[in-house]
Order: sequence, then structure tokens, then C-alpha cells
Amino acid sequence: MRKLALSDEILMRVDKAARYIGNEFNSVKKDLSTVDIRFAMCFPDVYEIGMSHLGIQILYEMFNRRSDTYCERVYSPWPDLHAIMKEEKIPLFSLETQSPIRDFDFLGITLQYEMCYTNILQVLDLSGIALFQKDRAEEDPIVIGGGPCVYNPEPIADFFDLFYIGEGETVYNELLDLYKSMKADGSYHRAEFLHEASKIPGIYVPSFYDVAYNEDGTIASFTPVYEDVPKKVKRQVVMDLDASPYPMKPVVPYVRATQDRVVLEIQRGCIRGCRFCQAGMIYRPNREKSLEVLRDYAIQMLENTGYDEISLSSLSSSDYTQIEDLVNFLIEECDKRKINISLPSLRIDSFSLDVMSKVQDINKSSLTFAPEAGSQRMRNTINKGLTEEDIMNGAELAFKGGWNKVKFYFMLGLPGEEEEDMRAIPELSNRVAALYYDTVPKEQRHGKCQITMSTSFFVPKPWTPFQWARMYEPNEYLRRAKIVNDTMKEQLNHKSLSYQWHQADVTVLEGIFARGDRKLSKAIAYAYEQGCFFDAWGEYFDYQKWLDAFAACGIDPDFYTMRERDVTEILPWDFIDTGIRREFLEHEWEQAKAKVVTPNCKMRCSGCGCKSFGGGICYEG
Repeated sequence: MRKLALSDEILMRVDKAARYIGNEFNSVKKDLSTVDIRFAMCFPDVYEIGMSHLGIQILYEMFNRRSDTYCERVYSPWPDLHAIMKEEKIPLFSLETQSPIRDFDFLGITLQYEMCYTNILQVLDLSGIALFQKDRAEEDPIVIGGGPCVYNPEPIADFFDLFYIGEGETVYNELLDLYKSMKADGSYHRAEFLHEASKIPGIYVPSFYDVAYNEDGTIASFTPVYEDVPKKVKRQVVMDLDASPYPMKPVVPYVRATQDRVVLEIQRGCIRGCRFCQAGMIYRPNREKSLEVLRDYAIQMLENTGYDEISLSSLSSSDYTQIEDLVNFLIEECDKRKINISLPSLRIDSFSLDVMSKVQDINKSSLTFAPEAGSQRMRNTINKGLTEEDIMNGAELAFKGGWNKVKFYFMLGLPGEEEEDMRAIPELSNRVAALYYDTVPKEQRHGKCQITMSTSFFVPKPWTPFQWARMYEPNEYLRRAKIVNDTMKEQLNHKSLSYQWHQADVTVLEGIFARGDRKLSKAIAYAYEQGCFFDAWGEYFDYQKWLDAFAACGIDPDFYTMRERDVTEILPWDFIDTGIRREFLEHEWEQAKAKVVTPNCKMRCSGCGCKSFGGGICYEG
């Protein structure tokens, strides 16, 4: 009988106790006496968010296919349980065996977004593992970071033993084999293992690199401390998605997760080249799974889970070569099984609307457009490849198809943005609302038109052409949002328009972390000690505590946000070789300033450098 780490009395006191008991349907059970390696896979956010993350499900499947390895899961305890665990000195535990995390060989932490950085420290703290890598004991787990944020791991480098740069299906087995062999022959010592691991492609051990700074705070040099440690760490990429592991029996949570459905990954990468989009760059080249494999995966996963919905996972589903055949198959299969289909990332065209008419119920939900910018000159700046004619044609098709609710996603604070570009957001939305009343006869309307505008504030990300761009202070972002809001009220169809905007101070903090250096780690640790965690959750975010942390640690936040970087500056992430040529990013930065659109990868190769990986769209397009 498995003993729970938390007593019944504690489980009765916390919100959603099912987050912490494990034993979910399809969770893996192994005999600990038969395994050599124990790997705790962590998503540093609440259970419902972490259980929706496809990357963890893939690695959980891959690691547990190994007979010598047991991969278990752990998530950030919600603040109510956090307080109890601190007070009663209960160590953080895994879900599968309810074992203390400190008993594991590895603690792998997924770094999906910057605002979870203090939750990393929460996980280490509750596990009884020293926050800083330099303070860890020989018997502590090796702490690994992976995920999108590793493309600039420097702000949190001091907390990790190593980072895995790239897609996890490639060299993780090599890393585990190294650990197992060193343990078996008695040669294992923490430092020696890290030294050998640093020679594996894609493995970055931050303690083996020295950073020197110029008087102005910029980086002067970034050098390995050993001759046999690589100067550049090369991103690892899976070129054959059909052959890579995929969870045919994903774990089904007790608590309703954010993505409570079967997730079918149809491709990786994107052909579009939007200049603000980090995912579109770091997941290059675009690679597809075959239709045959996807059909098989869909059937197996539906049968193995009992879910009543399936969703496609992709940065741009409409660009999948066989999207029509796949969707038609899913419609037929899901109709037989009474399963719902979710089709995100589809362009609004006649095919997509026809499909959505088939998969949505009679009360059509809203359609989502992501123009990202209101004016054509700004859409050209960001290389969106979308004209106003495209937007209006899509909206007209939607209105004639019976939809009357549209969500528009935009960004404010983009490079080169002027007041006319801000005002263009509600002006475009007004024209779309007018189109509804002009094209849909009164007797055929399903109520009034509802246009929801939502703006986030632009954050420059590493490995994008905008990585050199400046940001603004929170009040400036709010000023821009006010221009949008005031302009909306002036529109003829303002009663059909509504407007929402993101938190400005959260945006600034995200921007500091996104392009920060190692000097930030002490501020992150200081903020955690002052009670900062779950910063991605509005009710727990306290911007003043972060300002106090920066002040206490002698850090000027404006250094990371308010200046445009020179293209000659050494950036904190320049030691990574993503396959993307710096010359390509510099050229795209200049093209943005000139408001010139670069064709997508299917139209013409732009020479980004990812052809070096030897497959995908670079060879098949």
C-alpha cells in the first residue's frame, strides 16, 4: 500500500487535494528496486498548468521506456500547501511514489516562461536542495533546466548544475548512460560527472564558464574554464518526428487541467518568420509528422484516455501540408466516437471556416484572429505577412458563415510604433464591425457583432530579429493602452467593441529576465526570500518587492529594458549555437526598420542557417 506524503488532515486543509496524491490513470508504476536512475520531472507551476505541458509528457514517456530509469513528476505546491510544508518541515515529494525529491538522482525543471523563475527556487527550497549550485552537497540531485527559456539561461544559471539546450529526444539517453556508467564503475563525483556531461552536444554547464564585464555593464567576454569544454553549445534538434517518442498513454489528471484533452502534435517549427516570435525561430526548421502516424496516434490516445476532446498542437496548423486530409479524418473519426475537436492556429479562410462549422456546435463560439498590429506598416515591420484585405476577407467569410464574435490579438510597444499605429487597432476593429452590419442582412444576424481587442505589451526575446530592441517603463505601456481605449470610444461601432490589456509591470519584469545576465540571480533569490513566487499569477505578483530586490542587489532594471542594444554587443546567450546565423537576425532587424516583408520558408529560403540540420522544410519545401 502506497503511503501518501501528506496526512489526511493536511489534505483536508488545502485547495484541490487531488493535486498532490498521484496515482492518476496512465501514471507509470515501477519497482524501485529494479531501477538504477530516478528522475524527478518538474514543471514549476501549479498542477493544472504543468499537467497540460506536452514536453513533460514526451520526456516522461521516453524516460520510462528505459527499464533502468523511473521518471516521476512534481509540480509547485499552491501557496496554501507551501505554508504548511514550510511550517511543518515536510519535504517536497514526487507524485508517483510520494518520495522526497532530494532522494532522486536528477531533478529536471521545465523552463516554459520567465515568470516562473521564483517557483524554481520554491521547488529547490521545499526539496531541501541548496538554491545556488555552488552550495550543493555531493549527494544532492543533479538539477537540470530545459525548455524555451534555456535559449538565455543566464539569469538563473547560478541555480542549475546543467542545462539541456534543444529538443529532449536527442541526447538525454547519452546523459543518463554516462551517469549510470560512472556510478557503476565507482568514478562518479559530482564535479567530474558535470565535466564529462559538458562534452555531450547540447549540454551547458554554467559553472564551467567565466563571464567578464565592461565598465558599462555589458559583457566583455564569455569563456570556458577548461580547454575540453566547448566554446559554443549546439542546439539539439529531432529531424525524424515520426520515429521520436510520443505519449500514447498520457497521464489523465484528477483535477481538470488547463488543456484537458488529447493533444496531437502535428509539426514543429514554423515557416512564417514573424520577427517578434521566439518559438518561430528556436524551433526551426519546420518539420512535419506523417499523416499515417498522426491517424494512428489519434486513435490510440483517444482509446487510452477516455478524453472527449482532441486538439492539434502546432505553431501554425494551416501550414501543415496535409491539414485537409488530417482534419477530414478527425471529423469522421470523432463523429463516430462523439468526440469534440479543437483546431487552434488555423488561418481564417474558406477551408478553415468550413471545418469549424462542422466541429463547432450550432451556437458558434468566437473566432480568433492574430493580426498583432493594427496598421499595415507595423504588420510589415514585424513580418506578419498579413494584409488588411486578408483580415477583412476572413471576417466577411466568418460573418456570412454565422459567426458574430471575433477576438483580435495585438501587441503594443513594438519597435518603430507611432501613435497612428496604436489608433489603428480600434480603427481596424471598427471597420470589421461595420463589415458585419454591411454584409449580414438584419434577419440573418445572430445578435449584435462583438469584437474583443486584446493587447499584450511587446517583450524582445533572444534569438529573434528584435533581440536588440528597447522596451519602455510600465507607465508608457499604459499610456499606449489608454490611446487605444480612448480611440475605441470614438468609433462609430464602439458599442460592438471591447478592449483588454496585459499588466505592464509584469511585462517589464519578463523583459528583464528574457535578456538578462548572471547578475540577476542574486535579485531573484532575494525576491524569493521576500515572498515572491507564483509571479505569473496576478493575485500573487508584487512589483514593488521586485523593485526592492533590484535596489538591494545594486541592479538597475533600466539597463536591461530601456536601451536599444548595439549589434556588436556580446549578448548573454551568444555562447549558444541555435543553427540560426547572427547575420540573418541582423539583416531581419534592418528589414524591420525598413518595413520590408521577408517571404516565408515555402516561398523562398532566406538563408537563416537551419539548412545545416539536414532536413525539414529546407529540403522538402
